[in-house]
Amino acid sequence: MSQSIAVTQRTKVKRSPKRAVYDRDTLYAIIDEALMCHVAQLMGEQPFVTPTCHWRDGDYFYWHGHAAARNIQGALQTQVCINISLLDGLVLARSAFHHSVNYRSVTLFGVPELIEDEAEKMRHLEIFMEKVAPGRWPLLRPVLDKELKATGILRIPLNEASAKVRAAPPVDDEEDYNWPVWAGVLPITRQMGEPEPDPRLQNQDWPLRQS
Repeated sequence: MSQSIAVTQRTKVKRSPKRAVYDRDTLYAIIDEALMCHVAQLMGEQPFVTPTCHWRDGDYFYWHGHAAARNIQGALQTQVCINISLLDGLVLARSAFHHSVNYRSVTLFGVPELIEDEAEKMRHLEIFMEKVAPGRWPLLRPVLDKELKATGILRIPLNEASAKVRAAPPVDDEEDYNWPVWAGVLPITRQMGEPEPDPRLQNQDWPLRQS
């Protein structure tokens, strides 16, 4: 049975609370499916939002960047807010006011911790690569020491988070249901396209994605 994350003042969904989800299985599924997140942080009086790729290992959320980048060094010992969003459909109603979208989103809060152990950094780079392209890691040229040093990896525990989910048809005013216009959901799907080889590619074999 899935456990729920404790609700805090920051994670309690106040707008449309019926869409709130605090179930770990649901939150983790959204985190694992998405490839990108947005990391928000406050540096002095200036807010910054940085898009980056992420991954999960157990009950921790990870992201990476250049070791000297703002979203790595600037995030240390400061509170960050991270959002992940998946758009699943356009909800077309009978009035402009009731148009909406079907979506799944997760918002996280925490103070980042820097991963400094080189073996642990290497392990997480492999986890990240296996998320993006399963089976590719052992085929790649080994990571150089200078590349490992230039890469910063941060994590936060997944103990302050919430999700919002909408997966429903349009909700119109009762008197509008007979209005003569099409209404419903236009699904949005994500899929890989045909591989586009590097012009300097020497190995023509394409290892098919395993997931």
